[in-house]
Amino acid sequence: MSRSLLYYVADPMCSWCWGFRPVLDAVSRALPPDIPIRYVMGGLAKDTDDPMPEEMRVYIQNAWHRVAERTGAEFNWDFWKVCAPRRSTYPACRAVLSAEARQTGAGPAMFHAIQRAYYLQTRNPSDTETLVALAGEIGLDTALFGADLVSPEIDRRLHEDFALRRSLHVDSFPSLILEHHGDQVWLACGYEEKDVVLDVLEASLLA
Repeated sequence: MSRSLLYYVADPMCSWCWGFRPVLDAVSRALPPDIPIRYVMGGLAKDTDDPMPEEMRVYIQNAWHRVAERTGAEFNWDFWKVCAPRRSTYPACRAVLSAEARQTGAGPAMFHAIQRAYYLQTRNPSDTETLVALAGEIGLDTALFGADLVSPEIDRRLHEDFALRRSLHVDSFPSLILEHHGDQVWLACGYEEKDVVLDVLEASLLA
């Protein structure tokens, strides 16, 4: 029998993924313990040191408003005053992979630490200093983590995730795909309400 697995395809700096957090938590509780969740980094925006253009700042802040209205997610709007944002999420994605490389299970912890830092704590996850500090806060060796973060191996793993995302035909974040008994079932393609996701999950597990 083939091994069951739940793919969570997301980006830690995707605001819809932040709004999806309660849904993901509910799914985690509903999953049988023998079905692991595989976090797949989506990679919204490439590496850049350029300041975020004003039109992009407006676009993303509008997205935050839409997420807050639909999901009830909390946002600290002071981020746009305190930080100098860049349109760059690859560093945050690498941080999740670096954490998992250091300690099994630390990847999801880093993913959610980045979300809290970005959306609640006015800390910029596009900055290496923020990511290294977060690694320390979740109990990782910051020197080793910092070296991993800029290593060719982690960059290779990032592009492996991108290839996996493409093979799954995912073009919306967050997405949840369950592989179970040889079948592939979409639980969410983009943000979806908790009850809908849990109903599909329950039906898929009973099939």
